[in-house]
Amino acid sequence: MPLYENVFIARQDVSASQVDTLADQFSALIQEHGGEVTKKEHWGLRNLSFRIKKNRKGHYVLFNIDAPSEAVLEMERNMRLNEDVIRYLTVRVDELEADQSIVLRSRGMRDDRGRGGRRFGGPDRGGPRGGRDEHRPRRESADAEKSEKTAGDTAAESTEGDKE
Repeated sequence: MPLYENVFIARQDVSASQVDTLADQFSALIQEHGGEVTKKEHWGLRNLSFRIKKNRKGHYVLFNIDAPSEAVLEMERNMRLNEDVIRYLTVRVDELEADQSIVLRSRGMRDDRGRGGRRFGGPDRGGPRGGRDEHRPRRESADAEKSEKTAGDTAAESTEGDKE
């Protein structure tokens, strides 16, 4: 059977439990038509790039589907009819990913970094706990070098002016 990945976005005002119920309904529909949903991932409430039907956020859900095309078409038809689904996309793939999707992996990587960053002055931003400033030359020394160079340049210019 062909393999598909499907992502649908549910409205922001729907609860997470209602989104899980929607996902269960769509996976049951696939199973009724002789297919199988091998993986279901709820990516959570995320910002949309642009407003869709007056929504700025949406609940994202990913399906990995192993089913005939008729089952996928019926699922998409039901998604079009459902008021809670604002967008969906189904793509046929050669093989399905068995582990977590890249979206959940990147979220895990962000969580591992801790609370550092711009707002909190973490080690990567040069805040109260150190950071980039340790690797930069001190400002006083850079200013001192500039003043030495300019002093030498002006001395050389004054001697050249005296020669003429």
